[in-house]
Amino acid sequence: MGLRAPHYSYILKHKPPVPWFEAITENFTGIEGGAGGKPIRVLEKIRELYPVALHGVSLSIGSSDPLDKDYLKKIRSLAARIEPQWMSDHLCWTSVEGKHLHDLLPLPFTEKVIQYLVSRILYVQDFLGRKILFENVSSYMTFSNSEMTEWEFLSELSKRADCGILLDINNIYVNSVNHGFDPISYINGVPRDRIGQFHLAGHSNQGRYLLDTHDHPITAPVWNLYEKALRCFGPIPTLIERDENIPAFPELMKEVHKANSIAEKVHGKKRISTSITDRTPTVVAVDHH
Repeated sequence: MGLRAPHYSYILKHKPPVPWFEAITENFTGIEGGAGGKPIRVLEKIRELYPVALHGVSLSIGSSDPLDKDYLKKIRSLAARIEPQWMSDHLCWTSVEGKHLHDLLPLPFTEKVIQYLVSRILYVQDFLGRKILFENVSSYMTFSNSEMTEWEFLSELSKRADCGILLDINNIYVNSVNHGFDPISYINGVPRDRIGQFHLAGHSNQGRYLLDTHDHPITAPVWNLYEKALRCFGPIPTLIERDENIPAFPELMKEVHKANSIAEKVHGKKRISTSITDRTPTVVAVDHH
């Protein structure tokens, strides 16, 4: 389950039987001089009860700006304090000239960009002392100078940088509609040994394009693509994202149960675990970022 403020009290009171929580990294690094304040104390209580993964939104790995060393120090300190099962961020850029745009913006798929990203990812992983999962983002434009498909770009980058992939199934579907490619080709085109987590989410149909809004339930095509991804990659830790129109905690569990039922259908038996130290269990959670 995604660890979000509206559900803090419910979680601590009821201790629901969910396998793990994903916390947005920046929610726990920005106050009290970077110490995290009250949110970090809640996170520590949750961490005593559950495994936790940290999901960042501000690394801006694809920006032309230098890497933010102060930010890296904060998330390294948080990781040492929380001991997350893994850490992730987005394959995109979010800032330029020190100004954060608060959006996950796409990159051109070129050899030159791969070379640029590899050096930055290697530096970040060395600085943090751990591998990072990078997530494919939704997009609404393409670059005329791209030299390869998105999945070819992601595959080559993950191999050269020796990083993991957080495969967002909804984003694959959204982009396939927006840019006119086959989502199955994407699924079949990324390396199986690099996939560390899935994301599932809802989107909005804007007529001429799909918008990745995370504000209502997952659509049937995304569920279908999720099933194909499970068949391709095996049981992978899975997170359901909801940012707006967030229902009560028990209501979100319905989508968790649906994801688990699909996993059971694919793998023949229920494979839920409170341990996410390896890829063996299928573990499903909910995120509201």
